[in-house]
Amino acid sequence: MHMINRQSILPTRREILKQAARATGLGAAATLLGWPLRESRGEQPKAPSHMKYAICNETFGDWPMEKAFAFAAECGYRGIEIAPFTVGPLVTDVSAKRRAEVRRLVERAGLEVVGLHWLLAQTKGFHVTTSDAQVRRKTADYFCELARFCADLGGKTMILGSPQQRSLTPDVSKEQGMKHAAEVLLATVPTLEKTKVIIGLEPLAPVETNFLTTAAEAVELMEMVGSPQCRLHLDCKAMAAESIPAAELIRKYHAILVHFHANDPNYQGPGFGKLDFVPILAALREVGYRGWVSVEALDFSAGPERISRESIQYLQRCELASNG
Repeated sequence: MHMINRQSILPTRREILKQAARATGLGAAATLLGWPLRESRGEQPKAPSHMKYAICNETFGDWPMEKAFAFAAECGYRGIEIAPFTVGPLVTDVSAKRRAEVRRLVERAGLEVVGLHWLLAQTKGFHVTTSDAQVRRKTADYFCELARFCADLGGKTMILGSPQQRSLTPDVSKEQGMKHAAEVLLATVPTLEKTKVIIGLEPLAPVETNFLTTAAEAVELMEMVGSPQCRLHLDCKAMAAESIPAAELIRKYHAILVHFHANDPNYQGPGFGKLDFVPILAALREVGYRGWVSVEALDFSAGPERISRESIQYLQRCELASNG
């Protein structure tokens, strides 16, 4: 089994955590495209959950995939979200046999592959907003490979976070960056259509990147692409940095919302910090959201077992409270 190398991503995340602690503390597009529970521990709620909960697979560190998937299912998750670097350095290096094996392991555990995130993490030579046209073409080609990889695993969504590979360099203005990113995404659309994979644009807080730092900016880029294969993804820790409350952002952009990450602004799992998920889940229920809610922690200090088990228990209790 492939083992996850977390050490190569932790330095960047540690820096993000330091910055976040200092900084946060804590339907036009739809028309265009046609379309106080602080406890982390406790018993599972007695009422059934109506949300589809998933968890990101790098949470489990160096666990064998079979063990990680089985434990996720035991906790009550229905889906698993895959970081490509946990399967291979580049998806082009991952054979058809290995892809089929990963998919079998997921399905054997009774889970579904939600899709991919950390698309460009631990890679070199790719960048979305660079002024180098050759690098942009190379990045678009790799996004196409990621779409095929995602489909082979049974996934339907790719989340474009990857702050380091999208941040504006000093020679690129915001307007130029938007045009460059739109160019990359437009080149990917035919493959997204063929594989039936949707790419979700993920706004991230300014402590992580200087490009697409609000939902409104992500929607602007989405409108420039103008394809239903390019939609909006929302992340709780990132929304906490916006001036508009998370519940309002969900209501405002629900028609184009394709995926959702549940985490705390402290970069731990939901319920491990101060963010109240009752109004967030109430808003998702109110707008009729039917997509996945994926637990994505970046601080793994609580350990895989606690993060996995207590995050979903907290979310389920919040969901129960939001219904009442």
